[in-house]
Amino acid sequence: MVLQQPKTLTRPGATTAGLAVALLAAPIFVAVFRLFTGESHSNLQVLGKELGLWLCVVVLLWIVRRREQLPLTSIGLGMDRPMRSLLRGFLLGLLVLAVTVGLYLILQRFDISLGKDGANAFHPSLWVVTLVMLRAGIAEEIFYRGYAIERLQSLVGSKLVAGLLPLMLFAAAHYRQGLGGIIATFVLGGVFTVFYMKFRDLLANITAHFLADFVLNVILPLVSGG
Repeated sequence: MVLQQPKTLTRPGATTAGLAVALLAAPIFVAVFRLFTGESHSNLQVLGKELGLWLCVVVLLWIVRRREQLPLTSIGLGMDRPMRSLLRGFLLGLLVLAVTVGLYLILQRFDISLGKDGANAFHPSLWVVTLVMLRAGIAEEIFYRGYAIERLQSLVGSKLVAGLLPLMLFAAAHYRQGLGGIIATFVLGGVFTVFYMKFRDLLANITAHFLADFVLNVILPLVSGG
């Protein structure tokens, strides 16, 4: 995939706004939504939150196309060889699943929980969980990989900053999952970050992210009867 990456951003104000949306809009929206609606308690409430997060995605893509006046390939989203991207995503998804299992076992040895819900936590229907996983795969890869990495690298000229800053914010945004969740998110996000910076194939990242989340949060509960 050959991306049209801007060496010099001609609309830095629009890019600054885009970075604010990519790195901050989703966690701020979720915090405010939870403040007004409380903890998750129904499928409808979860779907309402998801709608707001999709709107954040739409706003960012609007900034890319209308305000920055750049193609979606500038954030790694191209469809010139979709089958290759899907295959890459499938293989990356398998790697992410393997790393997740390894993390679970390592964190268990240190008595750090990973992905553990409270006893009274609300569990949405699996079809709602599937929609949440689809949104997470698309939105989080667009926000923290495609857009943030590309624009930060163009602005500051540092691959290290472009990769590390979004990764740190991505992990911090999962603070409600506890220490185990933050560690796991940082490590797995690091895998996605390294893969993206090597191939700059956002469709592959999205595929892998959704596949891993779907297996862990939908397929496993179905198989285990949980």
